[in-house]
Amino acid sequence: QVQLVESGGGGLVQAGGSLRLSCAASESTSSSYSMGWFRQAPGKEREFVATISWGGGSTDYADSVKGRFTISRDNAKNMVYLRMNSLKPDDTAVYYCARSLRYYSGRSVYGYSYWGQGTQVTVSS
Repeated sequence: QVQLVESGGGGLVQAGGSLRLSCAASESTSSSYSMGWFRQAPGKEREFVATISWGGGSTDYADSVKGRFTISRDNAKNMVYLRMNSLKPDDTAVYYCARSLRYYSGRSVYGYSYWGQGTQVTVSS
């Protein structure tokens, strides 16, 4: 059973500001699994933000965050990060870290089997 713990959210950040979210995994992940970040705003469905392959050589971003957010990972530390720049009020949501199903690297929430508890990101205008 993999446990994922997010951190780095909480508090309030002004529009245009930056945050770095971290996700700590309880065990190492083999090359068969990707890691992803998703977010869920109040009253909305959980949506894809970014994903990264095990080696970090392949990344994918939602159009809404492309060019502003960067996903990265440190397999030696079992960590995944999401650097968020130029934040907008529309980025306000609970952000979740997730591990994919084996060999999955897509954007669907159904392709991820382990989830963290989430961390709140609030961006003021």
